[in-house]
Amino acid sequence: MERTCLAVILAAGESTRMKSSMSKVLHPVAGRPMIAHVMQAVSGAGVSAAALVVGRDADKVADAARVAGVSVEPYLQKERLGTGNAVLAARDAIEKGFDDVLIAYGDVPLLTAETLNRARQALTDNVDVVVIGFHTDKPTGYGRLLVQDGELVAIREEKDASDEERKVTWCNSGLMAINGRRALDLLDRIGNNNVKGEYYLTDIVEIARAEGGRAVAVDAPETEMTGCNNRAELAIIERLWQERARHQLMIDGVSMIAPETVFLSWDTKIGQDALIEPNVVIGPGVTIESGAVIHAFSHLEGAHVSAGATVGPYARLRPGANLAAKSKVGNFCEIKKAEIGEGAKVNHLTYIGDAFVGAGSNIGAGTITCNYDGINKHETRIGKNAFIGSNSALVAPVTIGDDAYVASGSVITEDVPGDALAFGRARQEVKEGRASVLRARAQAIKDAKKKPA
Repeated sequence: MERTCLAVILAAGESTRMKSSMSKVLHPVAGRPMIAHVMQAVSGAGVSAAALVVGRDADKVADAARVAGVSVEPYLQKERLGTGNAVLAARDAIEKGFDDVLIAYGDVPLLTAETLNRARQALTDNVDVVVIGFHTDKPTGYGRLLVQDGELVAIREEKDASDEERKVTWCNSGLMAINGRRALDLLDRIGNNNVKGEYYLTDIVEIARAEGGRAVAVDAPETEMTGCNNRAELAIIERLWQERARHQLMIDGVSMIAPETVFLSWDTKIGQDALIEPNVVIGPGVTIESGAVIHAFSHLEGAHVSAGATVGPYARLRPGANLAAKSKVGNFCEIKKAEIGEGAKVNHLTYIGDAFVGAGSNIGAGTITCNYDGINKHETRIGKNAFIGSNSALVAPVTIGDDAYVASGSVITEDVPGDALAFGRARQEVKEGRASVLRARAQAIKDAKKKPA
């Protein structure tokens, strides 16, 4: 039978060192709140429920944690009396009787499911407490893991360590796994007989051993245990996350000329044999299919780039941009909420928004879809194999038919039939007082859309 597991996630810190108007664990790494990264790792470790110990921004933190299919229940930490006290804020959840209890922190976003699974696996060997540690050549400031004959005998804080114990380079991460059947008994036995009068979770090791139980330590990479206390550390975590993600993509068959200049998001998907040139920024919600090329200095967000399509250099794909196979969006182009058909070309200096461009069509330099009247957005539809000449303005709503031709420098305000030639160059006219009339009309259209049918 599969073992049940509860994760207790400590996320109630005041985040004072971040000097921020929001909780530390809400700050993003790769476009996603830190706490969401932790919950993703927890989900991958087979956890069925999570007790989220919250304080500042409690509701927002709980909402951000609900991302990975794990049942999340928030528990408010009313007092700040140490880590042992913080875990017991989730007493009601622990009392439900899980086989394993994992203790993690909301500000360790590089944590992986593999590490948590190692800790859980160690519990199955008749062990009551498993501490996750890391080796470092700079142990100053960390609690040391003291091991004898393969057993963890204590976690010694540096201020209490002897000179010999300070030489130990295996350090405490703060994360651990506890035998669920004994968790509450052990936690309740943690005292506060110390200078600060706080309840330290680390005391659980010696308590378990004093009662005849066993404690062991498992190892994790130092970078994975990196916590965040301020903006400088947040930047370090972002760098480490990006390095890990880039490396995995290249191992999976993606080419990057200068990977250190490419920035990814937590949900970036890139197919085999895609090429990402230098200085590319990929925001959330981007999929790049096999064989696509993203040229230098491009920015993508909420976009789909199909197989064999090319983007840039110096292109911007905004949310809703959908490029079909072998299409092209060239330099200094911006695409927003638009479908670019198979083999279509939007080569340079062009804005296509709220639009559909048919397969094989060519959009000339300097073309814009005039989709916004100041209040409402309108759609432009361009058929297959159409040709739009340079410096044309397509005033939406408007449709250009299949195989149509729009002459350079045209302002198109009416539909163009298929296989037709359209050109529109008019002398300037000024009509006093009409701007307010047009705004009122546009507002009336917007208000009508909001009314229930």
